Amino acid sequence: MNKAVNDGSGVWSATGFRPGTGTRAGARGPVDGPAGGAADGAAQGPVGEVWSGSWVAGRLGVELVGDEGLGELLGLALRRNPKRAHLLVSNVLGKHVPQSPAVVYGYGFALGLRVRDLLGEDEAGRAVVLGYAETATGLGHSVADGVGLAPCLHSTRRPVEGVATAGGFEESHSHATSHLLLPENPDLLAGDGPLVLVDDEFSTGNTILNTIRDLHARYPRGRYVIVALVDMRSAADLGRLADLAREIDATVDLVTAASGTVRLPEGVLEKGQALVAEHEAAAVAPAPRPAPGTIARVDLGWPQGLADGGRHGFTPGHRVRLEGALPAMAARIADALPPGARRGRVLVLGFEELMYAPLRLGVALEKLTDAEVRYSTTTRSPVLAVDDPGYAIRTRLAFPAHDGPADGPGERYAYNVAGAGFDAVVAVVDSAADTPELHAPDGLLAQLAAHAGSVLLAVVPSYVPEPARDSGAESVQESAPRSAERPLMLPEPLRGPDFSSYAADEVGWLLQDLSDTRLEAPTEEREEAIQSGGAHYAESLPVEYQPSPAYQELFRDALAGSAARIALAVGAVTETVLAERSPRPVLVSLARAGTPVGVLMRRWAQHRHGLDLPHYAVSIVRGRGIDANALRYLAVHHAPADVVFVDGWTGKGAITRELAQAIEEFEASDGITGFDPEIAVLADPGSCVRTYGTREDFLIPSACLNSTVSGLISRTVLRADLVGEHDYHGAKFYRELAGTDVSVEFLDAISARFDEVGDAVDDRVKELLSADRAPTWEGWAAVERISEEYGIHDVNLVKPGVGETTRVLLRRVPWKILARAGAGADLDHVRLLAEQRGVPVEEVAELPYTCVGLIHPKYTRGATGADGRAVTV
Repeated sequence: MNKAVNDGSGVWSATGFRPGTGTRAGARGPVDGPAGGAADGAAQGPVGEVWSGSWVAGRLGVELVGDEGLGELLGLALRRNPKRAHLLVSNVLGKHVPQSPAVVYGYGFALGLRVRDLLGEDEAGRAVVLGYAETATGLGHSVADGVGLAPCLHSTRRPVEGVATAGGFEESHSHATSHLLLPENPDLLAGDGPLVLVDDEFSTGNTILNTIRDLHARYPRGRYVIVALVDMRSAADLGRLADLAREIDATVDLVTAASGTVRLPEGVLEKGQALVAEHEAAAVAPAPRPAPGTIARVDLGWPQGLADGGRHGFTPGHRVRLEGALPAMAARIADALPPGARRGRVLVLGFEELMYAPLRLGVALEKLTDAEVRYSTTTRSPVLAVDDPGYAIRTRLAFPAHDGPADGPGERYAYNVAGAGFDAVVAVVDSAADTPELHAPDGLLAQLAAHAGSVLLAVVPSYVPEPARDSGAESVQESAPRSAERPLMLPEPLRGPDFSSYAADEVGWLLQDLSDTRLEAPTEEREEAIQSGGAHYAESLPVEYQPSPAYQELFRDALAGSAARIALAVGAVTETVLAERSPRPVLVSLARAGTPVGVLMRRWAQHRHGLDLPHYAVSIVRGRGIDANALRYLAVHHAPADVVFVDGWTGKGAITRELAQAIEEFEASDGITGFDPEIAVLADPGSCVRTYGTREDFLIPSACLNSTVSGLISRTVLRADLVGEHDYHGAKFYRELAGTDVSVEFLDAISARFDEVGDAVDDRVKELLSADRAPTWEGWAAVERISEEYGIHDVNLVKPGVGETTRVLLRRVPWKILARAGAGADLDHVRLLAEQRGVPVEEVAELPYTCVGLIHPKYTRGATGADGRAVTV
């Protein structure tokens, strides 16, 4: 039974590691995929440490033959099982042996990255990951995270009433053989993308071969990838994958962290069973503490409706919600720990199939505290415990099952917990397992309290899908199809030149392309519909203003005159963001006025610091909030805390308030936290934010035009018949206006002034960082005052500042313009637009803004003059 090994292979036996003694019995073929290597960051045992398989090896003559690192990954134990005496005990799985959560998660994630590399981006994007219960549920999830946007499902031994089975299979060597597949959305298994099957070890291959045959008969596909921590097949089993691939006419790959095999002498099963009987009769229970530890509950604040794992499917949307909520949940655990435990030894103990959620909580807790955090889970598997350093299972706690299992009551176990010196144990169970048996005098919590100073119980709500429409269905084919809770993948951002005239690396638009949809309506019709409550402003688009030659000349004059002033503001706001918000921020501009500013901030960071910052544009709509799907995409690909929202300027601060409310609602609905709602702006004349380049109200030339200075992109659209629940908000790309596009000209004119304003930027940033920049909201107060003084009684019809006034003249039906007495060239374009539209300009002595645009307060088309102008003079 010798097996093929690579250079550096050897034999792990009772006498220690002997390098180079393995003999090659069979080579990996193309079907098996690349040979495995240890995952990055793998924990290695100290030189000279006793191998945790030497006790079994010495008494039964068992040897591990394989990679040099195999003994660090695996130990040996004995179990009560009539089919196989020995048990390979993983040191990095987080099941029987407490291990650093980061190490456990890192192994699975690294295997997922290798799968992603093997498949390529396209196939990886269509893959589905299936983990095996109970040992590989957490490993399967971790692999799915490494693959990227792959949904995850795991088999289960817990039937759920009303959920139809989508298949099942047997695990021949296990003590509990029946596996069920219970996806909430049957389409999860019905796609044609690769199926990635994950188990802790790949030994005979029977279980996985049974699974592939069963599923291929129902949902044939062209590719399967088998993933395991260790490949332990015998020489006789090496060709079975190739045979299966030919049988089903599909590609079957294998990805593992290490490889080897087990040499078993004749009669090992009988010898092992006798050894188990002998030592179980003489077994001594681990000594309890002098006084039992305390038991308390900790409320995780688990996001409402979030799946607790992959029993019914775990989508990328679920992953986004979980990752956003993890820091706050870990903080709740840390706060509940006794002071000594926060710097001591803490075990996060999962529960049978519930492995992934406790693992991720453990990783988050490990980052948050100074404690030595370890992770393992309880199990159904009965294993002999022997308190010997050469044996993998040193201690065993036994307790009654506490989740009402379908196969009846029985014992459950926690290994290597007693006697490990844990100051605290955080027991994480799902709500189906939070039963009287859990809290009984002989239950799990009491057993843990006898061996740890403190026990915290954290309960994750058991996710149960809505009842299947045909609860008696035996298979997916017989049950009514249901849609997924959320699409499996959010679209990648749109980029130029296919969408916008900006270069592809300047900005990614998290929008859907509505360029072929007719959305424009005459300005007067839109205004009447908006003010009458018949339509929202985001449900249509104004007809794009085509500037006259005189107006275009004004734009170029304004750009030449203000480029250095804008460059100074760009540098100041960017340096403030880098100093206070994040050293590597993810810029997210509010489309579309914020997008040129986001591009300029990105250019400054590149020019001054060599930073290549990500930049996206997203939609926010007053009264409707920010695009939640765009936030979900950002949370998948970046840390929410690094996201900095960017806009061009503030007026009265309506969008600032809108964003803060929208982020709060998003956190409540999705459980994703970490997004900072404070906007970074070029100019903050309304004193609405802390992060700005200037608080002067001056002309930013990008406000003079519409799409032709914003990458030829329209303002964003949110209409129910065009934007579904799982869609990004929409926008149009006006390709036909390319002849008058000045978007890049605007950016280049300002970027060209970066060097000359460098010293001034440094001086301004010093002033900003030392100044009191708390928002005063004086702009909002001024708007309320103007609204009342002019009898408008609606702050939404008062648009303060040069930028907002320009928007009124370009897109709405203006009533009048208020201009600060003595305002100069900053208002030349405003005066020209007002003249063209027949709008009076009224000079005001005391005005906190350079100008304010007033939308007609009681607009109907009857208020428009015969010449089509907005106001009858």
